[in-house]
Amino acid sequence: MTAHGYLASMHINFTGRVAVVTGGANGIGLAAVRRLAESGAQVAIWDYGQTAGKAAVVALAASGLDVLFVETDVTSRDSVQRAALATVGRFGGIDILINNAGITRDAQLVKVSDGVTSSGMSDDDFDAVLAVNLKGVFTCTQVVAPYMIARGGGRIINASSVVAFNGNFGQTNYVASKAGVIGMTRVWSRELGKRGITVNAVAPGFIVTEMTAKMPAVTLEHMQLHTPVGRLGTPDDVASAYCFLASNQAAFITGAVLTVDGGLVIGT
Repeated sequence: MTAHGYLASMHINFTGRVAVVTGGANGIGLAAVRRLAESGAQVAIWDYGQTAGKAAVVALAASGLDVLFVETDVTSRDSVQRAALATVGRFGGIDILINNAGITRDAQLVKVSDGVTSSGMSDDDFDAVLAVNLKGVFTCTQVVAPYMIARGGGRIINASSVVAFNGNFGQTNYVASKAGVIGMTRVWSRELGKRGITVNAVAPGFIVTEMTAKMPAVTLEHMQLHTPVGRLGTPDDVASAYCFLASNQAAFITGAVLTVDGGLVIGT
């Protein structure tokens, strides 16, 4: 194959494929929706935020991209099943699932002030993060996988995080959820591989989104200083990884965790 032919073969084309992106109304999810749609996919946004979801559809339409928004609560099996039926009813099936939805509820395990120890992270905050970030991934995948099997295969990409490897101060719940996602990814890659479905995870570092915008500026500056490439990540950086793993070029990759962190882990 010539160099030109090789580069042409690397072009990602999702024409004829149907993709679902949870948490697709903003941030990393919206960047992935745009990238998928621009590459020919029929895309459904599954997001809890109705206002943000409708705004995303309008914004994408202004760029000539027609996507479906389905208001979806990933913590509710009934909601996810309705979203799947709506998506299949519109597009005929599902080939790609990007489990991107996630939340944070940060707090220390315990608080110590003037030598007095008190409770820190609440049960409600722990449970809320696990419900969205871990159980939500399980539910969406379990509901969608049969549609993929019916079409002879598919791609599942789960959002983890670099904190799953090394922990992060004040994020017991978030770290537990993202570490659990990696474990489920590896189990499902074994279980679903013979069905033509690959299952991989992406572990972003610090990405400039609405979520990280809530962090203190000094923390973000510290992260940038300790990132070898010299900048924080963008939603498009992660969307590129999602799209690669969803493409035919990644057909022999499964059970993998792709870090998208600018070298942050090795730089700290």
